[in-house]
Amino acid sequence: MLATGTPAPDFTLPNGPGTEVALADLLSKGPVVVFFYPHAYSSVCTEEFCGVRDDWSAWSELNASVVGISVNTPFVVAQWKQEIGLPFELLSDFNKDTSAAYDAIYDEFFGLKGVAKRSAYIIGTDGTIAYAWQTEDAGVQPDMDAIKAALT
Repeated sequence: MLATGTPAPDFTLPNGPGTEVALADLLSKGPVVVFFYPHAYSSVCTEEFCGVRDDWSAWSELNASVVGISVNTPFVVAQWKQEIGLPFELLSDFNKDTSAAYDAIYDEFFGLKGVAKRSAYIIGTDGTIAYAWQTEDAGVQPDMDAIKAALT
């Protein structure tokens, strides 16, 4: 896990086939909350992101961008976002470069290698890590209240 105060690795990742989202563009609007998650359509990831969606009025008042990053393909993240009606971006790190840069890859996940590790970061407008959380247990979700409090 990256430590608070360290520079956040830059990224530009697809949010669907043929379109991309850049960290620099998001930071120009304010802080960025980055959730790394193992897989679209999994029960814990669905619960985590539907919880953010259902509390979106509170999240939107914090003036921060929210993104989810997994190693799923751009097609999968775009479809899953649409199916569960998320008001924030899901990004594909299929090549695993960003997940590795954020030290957010499980050594092994149900026999699979290179799966994004459940993590949460807040990146301040200065480009440094302002908040960091990570778990080895993919069944554990981040403390959303703590993340929102760190943004205030």
